[in-house]
Amino acid sequence: MPSRSAAAVTQVEVEEPQPAPGLQFNEPLSWRAGKAIAVADLLKRLHALSKEMQEMEQEENERDSFTRVAKDLVSPNLLAHKDKGVKALTAACLVDILRLCAPDAPYTGQQLRDIFNMIISQILPALADPSNAYNHQHLYVLSSLAQVKSIVLLADIPSADTLIRNLFQHCFDVVSGSPRSSPAEEVQKNVEAHMTALLVCLMDESQTLPPEVVDIIVAQFLRTDPKALNGSGSKNKKNGVVDEKQSILFLKQLPPAYNMARYICNACPQKMARYFSQYFNDVVVDASNSSDQKNPSKSRKRHSDGLEDSDDENGGGPTEQALSDLRKVHGLLRELWRACPGVLQNVIPQLEAELSAENVQLRLLATETLGDIISGIGAAGLPVAPTMDPAAYPSNAPLKASENTVSLNLLTKPSSPQPFPSAHPQAYTNYLGRRHDKSALIRAAWTTGVGRILSTSAGGAGLSQQEEDRLISDLNGMLGDADEKVRVAAVKVVANFNFYDVVSKLGRLGGVSDSGSLLATLADRVRDRRHPVREEAMAVLARIWGVAVGEISEENEQIVALLGGIPTKILDTYYTNDIEIMVLLDRVFYEHLLPLSYPPVKARSSRLPNGNSQGAKESQGSTAKGGEAIEPDKIRTERILLLVKALDERAKKVFYAMQSRQLMLSRFMIAYLARCEDYNGGVMEENESSIKENLTRLIKTFAGMLPNPQQATSDLWKFAKLHDRRSYQLIRFCMAPESDYRTVFKAIKEFTKRVVDASSSSTASNNLLDTLTPLLYRVSLVVYNKSHVPAIMEYSRTDDKSLAATAHEVLREISSRTPEVLKAHVQEICKTLQDEAPSAKKPNDAGAVDNLKACASFASKYPKEIPQDRKFVQAMSNFALYGSPPEAAKYAVSVMWAATERKESLARDFAQKCIKDFSFGEEGCLARLATLSQLMLLAPAEMDEQSSDEILDIAIKQTLLQVREPSKKPADEYEWSPTIDDEGQAKCWALKILVNRIRSHPDAETLKDVAAPVYNLLSTLVEQQGELSKAGTTPPTHKPRLRLLAARLYLKLCAQRTHDALLMPSAFNALTTVVQDSEEAVRSGFLQRLKKYLNQQKLPQRFYVIPFLLAFEPSETLRLDATTWIRSRAAAFANAKSIGSSTKANTVMESVFARLLSVLSHHPDYANEAEDLVDFARYIIFYLQNVATADNVSLIFHIAQRVKQCRDAVTTSPAPDAPPTEADDRLYHLSDLAQITLRKFEDIHNWAIQTLPAKIRLPSSLFSEIKSHAEAQRIAEHHYLPDGVEAGVEDVLKATLRASRAAHHGKKRKVESGDANGRDAKKAKSGLPIRKPPRPKEKKAAGAASKAPKTPKAKKVSESKEPGSESAERRRSGRVKEVEKSYVERDSEEDDEEMEMVDEAVDAGGDGPKEEADASEPGSHDVVDEARRDEGVDELAQEAEEQEEAEAVEEKEQEPTPTPKPTPNSASRGKKKSSASPRSKTKPSPRAKTRATRSRAIAV
Repeated sequence: MPSRSAAAVTQVEVEEPQPAPGLQFNEPLSWRAGKAIAVADLLKRLHALSKEMQEMEQEENERDSFTRVAKDLVSPNLLAHKDKGVKALTAACLVDILRLCAPDAPYTGQQLRDIFNMIISQILPALADPSNAYNHQHLYVLSSLAQVKSIVLLADIPSADTLIRNLFQHCFDVVSGSPRSSPAEEVQKNVEAHMTALLVCLMDESQTLPPEVVDIIVAQFLRTDPKALNGSGSKNKKNGVVDEKQSILFLKQLPPAYNMARYICNACPQKMARYFSQYFNDVVVDASNSSDQKNPSKSRKRHSDGLEDSDDENGGGPTEQALSDLRKVHGLLRELWRACPGVLQNVIPQLEAELSAENVQLRLLATETLGDIISGIGAAGLPVAPTMDPAAYPSNAPLKASENTVSLNLLTKPSSPQPFPSAHPQAYTNYLGRRHDKSALIRAAWTTGVGRILSTSAGGAGLSQQEEDRLISDLNGMLGDADEKVRVAAVKVVANFNFYDVVSKLGRLGGVSDSGSLLATLADRVRDRRHPVREEAMAVLARIWGVAVGEISEENEQIVALLGGIPTKILDTYYTNDIEIMVLLDRVFYEHLLPLSYPPVKARSSRLPNGNSQGAKESQGSTAKGGEAIEPDKIRTERILLLVKALDERAKKVFYAMQSRQLMLSRFMIAYLARCEDYNGGVMEENESSIKENLTRLIKTFAGMLPNPQQATSDLWKFAKLHDRRSYQLIRFCMAPESDYRTVFKAIKEFTKRVVDASSSSTASNNLLDTLTPLLYRVSLVVYNKSHVPAIMEYSRTDDKSLAATAHEVLREISSRTPEVLKAHVQEICKTLQDEAPSAKKPNDAGAVDNLKACASFASKYPKEIPQDRKFVQAMSNFALYGSPPEAAKYAVSVMWAATERKESLARDFAQKCIKDFSFGEEGCLARLATLSQLMLLAPAEMDEQSSDEILDIAIKQTLLQVREPSKKPADEYEWSPTIDDEGQAKCWALKILVNRIRSHPDAETLKDVAAPVYNLLSTLVEQQGELSKAGTTPPTHKPRLRLLAARLYLKLCAQRTHDALLMPSAFNALTTVVQDSEEAVRSGFLQRLKKYLNQQKLPQRFYVIPFLLAFEPSETLRLDATTWIRSRAAAFANAKSIGSSTKANTVMESVFARLLSVLSHHPDYANEAEDLVDFARYIIFYLQNVATADNVSLIFHIAQRVKQCRDAVTTSPAPDAPPTEADDRLYHLSDLAQITLRKFEDIHNWAIQTLPAKIRLPSSLFSEIKSHAEAQRIAEHHYLPDGVEAGVEDVLKATLRASRAAHHGKKRKVESGDANGRDAKKAKSGLPIRKPPRPKEKKAAGAASKAPKTPKAKKVSESKEPGSESAERRRSGRVKEVEKSYVERDSEEDDEEMEMVDEAVDAGGDGPKEEADASEPGSHDVVDEARRDEGVDELAQEAEEQEEAEAVEEKEQEPTPTPKPTPNSASRGKKKSSASPRSKTKPSPRAKTRATRSRAIAV
């Protein structure tokens, strides 16, 4: 037993050594001619081979096992195989062979050339398409070459320059993006990383690089230059000049190719520095050679423009082409410094040498380039400079660096990776020495560069305190340079600083009152001997003070010390007694110190707490940031007082003298205008010599006040010959003491516009405005205006902001100089009203209502200033009972309600007097109704129940339901009268009583029950066209008035959220038809009130749909007014989007499109016939013309598609699984119609509709989701439009574009077969909104044959009408179907916010190609030029018209060849026309080898 155990222990198994593992793959991959392996089998074998080799490691395999496979893989049968999959798998296997056999590749040089040629030309370019089926294999090949570094074998191949060049070219092309891949399929980041590593590895191993490779790398840095990218091939840019206002269209991040080139240069700085040095040297040498060969005489002629004679002593400079190349390569140096400064270590000394070049152009270019390099400014240039707007309110003056405006554009943000002064101290010292250059151009360029270095803090690298003080001192010296060009450049440099830098940097050495400081030197430039310098300096100083006025008002001691003396410095120039300076002073005073448009409350968009944007109107009802009421007159008055407070005694005399001058000059102006009227444009019947003599004397007086008396005399005579009576009246408005500031400002604006228009004619001088503007400023009551008096009095009482003493001083000057301004004092108004009070036997004066309105406005703000004596109270009571017109009673109640403290007693007293013995027809009955209406609004709580019931009885039973003079005309008679009788006025006031009762109802819970009868009444008036009587006996002249009033009262009610929720969609649809009323006065009155409330942001967003129903408006004025307003609102929302406000608030005009389709589907004239649908397409075209842009057309198209995915929710909804109703069918017809119209519109404008990745939620009160997926799929696939609609839409669209083009050019010509809207001329003559009512539908027989296919040139649908049918073509917009009324709109919270969109959907919609159009200015606009959206349409419409004419000629010459009719879904494919081909790329022309390295990158 023991021995067995020992044997077992001693028994040891000895393992035999195993051979090294080898390749197990043993299938053939090559074949003989004629016996090719099937592609499927070949792919299977290659895939197996690739998979096996990928799992093998390099050290653990027998290399001999790869011999056969390696030989087969380089067979031409595989390398040149036509199947892409075979090539991809072959490449994957080849890189594994190279990996496993490293470092010795089992291939000859020619075989390696073939391998890399296939990989570089076939595999790597395919990486641009991530959706490629073999993208995994492509990526594996790339990663293997980069990680194993097999790419170094390429450097060992003889004559591999072409392969290396192609490798670099394809790599940069791939990361730049392929035009074949969609925007959503971006190249993966790992591709960029592997390619970068690949190129860096190859560059490290290569001894030399082909010159073309350097060109390719250089070209990547020009991708940030918008001029280089867009200058040569862009349509709307001339000579490569890019509008700075369109900087938002530039790239906001560095391109991937740029990043890759930057990494390569930073990875191999020494080698790339050598290449770039040679590249730069070749360009400079070539430019010098061109200079030697150029004709010296021509050179001197070219240089003489803007250069001194001494600069041309060395002969001619570089040719234009060479100079252009130099500019581009110097721009490249700017970008190279930002990206990889290490490669410029040999170039900076060459650039430094250019600073000493004798040629002025080379020195100028070097000076500009070094200045930008030090400032960190790249090829994209500077960011848009933040302008200091003196008219802005509140003042945009940041006092902290964090509050300073920062460029959001990464490409234009100044950035320097390292401080240039420490990296290249010698070059920096030589650059600073250019301030003493003999050429003024060089000194001016140097001054601009120093300003940029200071403003950017040397590209963000920072400057030491000592260095910054030195640069500021040098800039201060440039302000006193001997040449005016340098001084102007220095002043402009200061203008480009933002307010923070002006205070923290330029103000470091002292303010404008400290001698020797930069600001003081700048202030001295206002007295410069050269006018351009004076003009720039005075404007810059005034703008700085205008921006600082906000901090001055807050008594910021630092700002007051630095900038408080600016007004004194400016006004002191008055004492020079130089006429030119006086005119300049007037302009600066009224355009910068006290801008006429300050505060721009009307143009400014204020942000409300709920995030919405409100265009604050120039009224006392506007709100500021803190919720306080904005009072423009008070804000402007504060600025006037701050200006006067900042003046010393000497400057104050100038200020008061300028205001006193107004009195004297106004008398001369009044006489001049009177003589101009007598002159009558040169046609006088009597006293001709006397009139001319007096006019000559007056003109001579005015001309002596202007710099060029001779030109002024000529201009004043020409103004007299124009004989523009409106201009005369506008000047009188500016001088009249009774004119408020708004009247004066509007008069100046209108006068300026009229003069500009007159100057454009051949009969007037272009200098007419320059002559008349100073005179208009001097005679206008701008400062001593009656609008400023209340605010001045308030400051004198309250001493707010320590302005009491200044306010008293100004009041004394006003009372002594212009006492007429104080006539409008409230005490005087009250005394006048007291004397004019009416009685039962005595009517009041007609002008009393205006005084009452002014007094009511004043009483609402200063109630204690209203007299409380018995006589005044009795006078107001008489106005309330007997005032005429009734508005006088309304304002009288408002005055007393604001002034009295016994409100309850006052309300009951007035109510009892009005109710007692009320009888229609008695004296003062209308005044009593107006008084009751105002009491119901102001005193609902003070009215007892009995009084309220009696008031309602008077309003309803005794007024509204009574027809005292029944109409004997037909019941459908409907006409507008400019005047209305007492019965009609009484009904209007009765309606206001009912509505005011709802507006002031205090209990929200009972509001629905109280408001339901009133809403029912208003709906009846709207739908029945003002008819209240069941017998139809309402007088025809009452109906339009009542309908208009009902519509306006609806708007007033819906201004409150709780009341808007009571207006159901069905009632809203009826309300929209008011804008298509047969009477223009009703349409205009309703539209004006609607625009007013929408401008004030009082109404919900759904009301924006109403103006789009004016597509068939027969009144040209009304339609153009609506068009301008729509475009201005669209521009305002677009501007709000550009400044980064909420997406929901900025897509109002786009989201309205869904509501528009819903309203059209319930329109009383809707029908599914082809003719009617083509007519309804005009609504969609009208919408698109005013709203659609290249940026939002994708969103609008998506909304049109979403409508087809929902059901109608306005009418009673059936069961979820029920088939579509008639209302649903209408929606689907309109959805298809909208999509077709959008596609046509897209093709004409050469836009591209992108697919949004997310859905939009439509209003739930209008649309409900389709529950059944199968039903939704069936609806989506079904084409609802009948035959002929698509052709009809195209015809209408062409006609509309032709009309738009004719209107744009001001031509009075008729559109073929239609007016400006593309409708028939006979229809336009009817004077009614559009067209005939829908015809009754005819039942089609079962099994009826389908219509025969139409010819390609389809007839217009409108041509099928009979000649006698036009008389019946009118829109009966009052025919609204009776629907079940309810006054609670479901899901009101969701619907009030309109439609919500995820940010991804909007962002994705904006990634597509954008239209190259003129940019709108940032900020919101009240009026948008109508031709702005139509600039690109004119040419397209002309082409369409010419195409039609050509087709007509062809039809005469030969028979038309029928073509297959397009399928119903053809409009939704989004294919572009052949004419809209993508922009072709220009190829560089071949060049000689001697100049191969000179400008390759520039050409690329």
